[in-house]
Amino acid sequence: MDEKTGRKTKNRGFPGRVASVAIFALIGAGCGSVMLRAVDGIDSFSGRVLCLIGLFAAMYGAILLQIIIHEAGHLLFGRLSGYSFSSFRIFSWIWIREEGRLTCRRLSLAGTAGQCLMVPPELKDGTMPVFLYNMGGALLNLITAALFFSLSFLCKGIPVLFALLRMSAVMGLGVALLNGVPMRVGPVDNDGRNALALSKDTEAMRAFWVQMKVAAQTAQGVRLKDMPEDWFRLPAAETMQSGITATLGVLAANRLMDQHRFREADALMARLLELDSVMGLHRNMMLCDRIFTELIGEGRPEIVEGFRTKDFQKGLKTMRSLPSVLRTEYALALLLEKDQAKAEKIMAQFDVQTKSYPYPCEVERERELMTIARDKTV
Repeated sequence: MDEKTGRKTKNRGFPGRVASVAIFALIGAGCGSVMLRAVDGIDSFSGRVLCLIGLFAAMYGAILLQIIIHEAGHLLFGRLSGYSFSSFRIFSWIWIREEGRLTCRRLSLAGTAGQCLMVPPELKDGTMPVFLYNMGGALLNLITAALFFSLSFLCKGIPVLFALLRMSAVMGLGVALLNGVPMRVGPVDNDGRNALALSKDTEAMRAFWVQMKVAAQTAQGVRLKDMPEDWFRLPAAETMQSGITATLGVLAANRLMDQHRFREADALMARLLELDSVMGLHRNMMLCDRIFTELIGEGRPEIVEGFRTKDFQKGLKTMRSLPSVLRTEYALALLLEKDQAKAEKIMAQFDVQTKSYPYPCEVERERELMTIARDKTV
């Protein structure tokens, strides 16, 4: 085990990767057979090329359509379960409710093509409805896949429309399998794995409720340090073996950072990084925070470099637009590299990136931490 990262094995999440590759292969085979059937009746080479170009465009359109349908499924079945709207994201575009009105912002999260966050109902005897909200996306993908497949029989005489409907059906089935079959896909647990964990563990149920409430409060401009302390009560170590309960620990560490209790935050993050249940995205974000706490603390170069492993640097490339990552890069430039010009450039980048960031309270928190790093140089 790497003492700095807590990464227990290089094969972490391997079954999920194998399953996802197999599903992608089935999607490719299904779409490929549809394309071959569509071009089979075209005699000219140029006609086949143009048709294939159009079909590839249609295939990507089908992917986008099913991603939107998936997130709409979470919204629909969440509403049916008593949840209320918080935010809706497709790729880097996020619609969020601010002061009673819907606003479009920009947010990109590695490993996710979309996300629908909702405000959960209150817990009753420690439970709340979770299955339909978590599985709603996969269910709507399956429903629309069956609908598109059925409609395709009515369009056999229109090859392009027939192909579009069939590929939409294939994509719907594929997205449903990727999200509905319990597994870890890339750095995150999928909907099926979350639903399974929630059904077996009341502590995971509470952790899920807290995560949804924290997200909703953050969208309303409330900082972690100002949220109820009881939300961040950590479960026993033996119960933190699922991604959901481990994420509650990550939120608790983030709150300590917001309270400027850096030693406590670092100690907690060190323990959390020993857990294999911590997702890759959260793992990299905590390493970012540990680098920062070391820089503003003892500032030992060998400790900082120990955190900056190849895996960490690779993961960081997909997160460079996040305020907390830019904050840590700013501190590195100032306190490790002693490069004032580079730090000012990063600060300018921070100002540009955060103009469209959906959570101003997080921007405020990161500016405070950047000020602490700057004051360390005085």
